[in-house]
Amino acid sequence: MVQEYAFSAFKPQRALLSVSDKRGIVELGKVLHQMGVELIATGNTAALLKEHKLPVIDVSECTGFPEMLDGRVKTLHPAIHAGILARGKKDEKTLKEHSIKPIDLLVINLYPFEQTISRPDCNFNEAIENIDIGGPAMIRSAAKNHANTFVVVKPEDYAELIHYLKSRKVPSNWGFTLAKKAFAHTAAYDAAITNYLTTLDAQHTPCGFPEVLTCQFNKITDLRYGENPHQQAAFYVDKKVSSGSLGSAQLIQGKQLSYNNILDADAALDCAKSFSCEKPVCVIIKHANPCGIAVSDSPLNAYLKAFQCDPTSAYGGIIAFNQKLDGTTAKTILDNQFVEVILAPEISDEAKIILAGKENIRVLSTGAWKHDDAFRLNMKKVDGGLLVQEHDSISLGSYEFKVKTQNKPSEQQMNDLMFAWLAVKHVKSNAIVYAKDAATIGIGGGQTSRVMSARIGLWQAAQMGFAPRGSVMASDAFIPFPDTIEIAAEAGISAIIQPGGSIRDAQIIACAEEHGIIMVFTGIRHFKH
Repeated sequence: MVQEYAFSAFKPQRALLSVSDKRGIVELGKVLHQMGVELIATGNTAALLKEHKLPVIDVSECTGFPEMLDGRVKTLHPAIHAGILARGKKDEKTLKEHSIKPIDLLVINLYPFEQTISRPDCNFNEAIENIDIGGPAMIRSAAKNHANTFVVVKPEDYAELIHYLKSRKVPSNWGFTLAKKAFAHTAAYDAAITNYLTTLDAQHTPCGFPEVLTCQFNKITDLRYGENPHQQAAFYVDKKVSSGSLGSAQLIQGKQLSYNNILDADAALDCAKSFSCEKPVCVIIKHANPCGIAVSDSPLNAYLKAFQCDPTSAYGGIIAFNQKLDGTTAKTILDNQFVEVILAPEISDEAKIILAGKENIRVLSTGAWKHDDAFRLNMKKVDGGLLVQEHDSISLGSYEFKVKTQNKPSEQQMNDLMFAWLAVKHVKSNAIVYAKDAATIGIGGGQTSRVMSARIGLWQAAQMGFAPRGSVMASDAFIPFPDTIEIAAEAGISAIIQPGGSIRDAQIIACAEEHGIIMVFTGIRHFKH
């Protein structure tokens, strides 16, 4: 059902323009002038509009005071704020007594604080100078008085404003809609300042996480339900979402993503991002755990190798690729299994046509991602608080791999060990991954003992017809007892990669030596709870 709104007349008389982001402001100024709106502007905005031959009144003419303190003070004056806050006829007499005219349209955006602090060469003084004072005050004034003054804070809303200017009418709820955006805008601005300042010590040097953490996310959609049908849910995205993420992904086709779809898709995408984009990677996820991961010479072969790891669990799973999905691979997926979601940086036209035959499958194009965007935060709500940590995105080049046994890994073994090590960090702890030829052949995870995960991974490999002999094993955390090594030896595992760090490391290494198993330490663990 489409909700209808009544329309009100829209004929602004005076507009105040004050923007640091100049996109579209000249075009908007021209339309305002054509519609007979008197233009007031601050500093650089006024200068730009004058360059384009638009009649503009400087703010200083309205206030009777010049801009002062290097532009720090210009709009903080009753002639401006009374004009913005005036409530129509109720305040008409007061305005007239003080020769103040109402301002019924405010077009504004703030000093670029976030852009400034994101620069590597930004210093503390530059950051402070980019804290806007008058701008937020005007925005809040107009938003409070939204029944009489419209406030537009984003260039993306100029097209809608121009449409309403030309039609001379607006939906009756538009002022309130703009007010909500405006307060969200100033809230995010203050949050950015607070988060920045509270990460600094007395010498203005970064000192870790902020003392007060304020976050802002934008709701994309309400979801049908949460993890279960009796739970309500919604999907929010980061205020500044980057390419190659679920927040920026385009839904090419299919039903709306569910809460569980999004969780699983995020796990699949995160795993795919761990591998280099130089070679095709396929990840198959079920209930946030990988059931197949493979690297190969084509997306098709990567998928086939990942699928062979555990076809039973792959049914109804989430499939992610790190390269463009082609038509042949898309057709093979449909021939092989039922799938809930497929995601890739790009979906070929041929693949789109093939997948359209199964209209309920969700297909997501994420866009390309950058491997140099390493710093991300993970947040997890707990009862009464919030856990925040850096994302586990350490690159292979950051490890100091140490071979702890007399026997050294061959080039093939080392490649498989590196693959298994990237894979195991995406499996719920306690995690064990068996791999051969850059593909998983058995995965054991989410168990209360590491030895149980080792047994489950081998059981799974046996069920799928894989011969573990000669394969490698990865453990996400140190191996505490020789029993896990004994299990690996009995299965014919040739090499093991693990963080090390147990008080029994010497005993573990000796057990590996006894069975002719190569042992590599990474020095870093990958718990995933």
